[in-house]
Amino acid sequence: MDTTVLSSTFVITLLMAVGLFFFIKASVKARIEQIKLASESAQESLLTQLQEYFASRAYRVVAVDAPNYKVTFEGFVRPSWFLAIFLTMLSAGGTLCLGLVLGMLVPSSGQIFLALVLLSPLAGIFYWKKAGRSEQVSLKLESVADSGSPTKSFVTVRAHRDELEAMQQALDLKPLED
Repeated sequence: MDTTVLSSTFVITLLMAVGLFFFIKASVKARIEQIKLASESAQESLLTQLQEYFASRAYRVVAVDAPNYKVTFEGFVRPSWFLAIFLTMLSAGGTLCLGLVLGMLVPSSGQIFLALVLLSPLAGIFYWKKAGRSEQVSLKLESVADSGSPTKSFVTVRAHRDELEAMQQALDLKPLED
C-alpha cells in the first residue's frame, strides 16, 4: 500500500480519535443556563407549583430566602445506561479504527494495536463516575405590578438546560421575550 495513503489515513484517524476523546469528555459537562420565564399564575401559586414539581423530581429544598422569594433546590442526577453503553461502543469503534491503521503502519507488531479496543470500556466507566452528581436549581420569583397583563409573575431559573426544558413543558411557562 502507498505510504502517502497510509500517512493521510493515519492523520485522519488520529483527528477522529482526538474528536472522540473530547466528545466523551463533553458528555459529563454541566450545561447550566439561566432563563426568565413568565407565568399566568400568581406568585404564591407559582411557588407552590414549582415546589411540587421539584419534589416530584426528587429535588429537596436546601435554601429559602422567603422575603425575596428565592428558593434553591438540590437533587442527584443519575447517569444514563444508554449513554454509558453508547460511549463504550463509540469508543470501541474508534479504537478499532486506530488499531487497524496503526497495524497497517507497523505490520510487524500490528496485532498488538488491535488490543486498544480493550480500553473502550473506560469511556463508559468515565461517564458513569462523572455524570452522577448533585445539581442545584435556583429560583427567584417576581410579581407583575401591571394587572392588565395576562402575565402575573416571573421566575428566574438557573439550572441544567434539560431541566429547564422539562420544567417549561410541565408547568406551561413561557420564556420572557426581550
